[in-house]
Amino acid sequence: MDAKNARASRVELRSVRESDLDAFFAHDSDPRSAALAGVKPRTRAAFLEHWGRILADESITERAILADGELAGRVTCFEVGGEKTVGYWIAREQWGRGIATRALALLLEEVADRPLFAQVRAENSASIRVLERAGFRAIATTDEAESERYTAGRIVRYRLD
Repeated sequence: MDAKNARASRVELRSVRESDLDAFFAHDSDPRSAALAGVKPRTRAAFLEHWGRILADESITERAILADGELAGRVTCFEVGGEKTVGYWIAREQWGRGIATRALALLLEEVADRPLFAQVRAENSASIRVLERAGFRAIATTDEAESERYTAGRIVRYRLD
């Protein structure tokens, strides 16, 4: 493993700042990352509108992830259909450093609600490993149709009690 991909020695969470949004937009705009997540990238205007709603909603736990002091992504807990759901997005250049696993563990210390849910594309084996290391268990697999935001694909749904 080269120095660029060495495991992060320190992973921390902090509140998201408006100054993080340019980096988050770059992360979200990465074609390989978006394809792996099964999402269609937003325009900058749509992205900023979406984040305006997130930052104004106190029911959402949204944290920036710092790896060795560098902004590496984000981790979140939000409600969908009455269920608390977690998610994360790591900048592609930070993949393979154990950041998502450690960031999710930190979020789970902060968020006491259970059960928690997550969903991931079936082909996203790295994200599946992150969830399973955190104790999430697969509860369903479905084939989802394309939507305005998502590409069609096989989705694995997870639960943590």
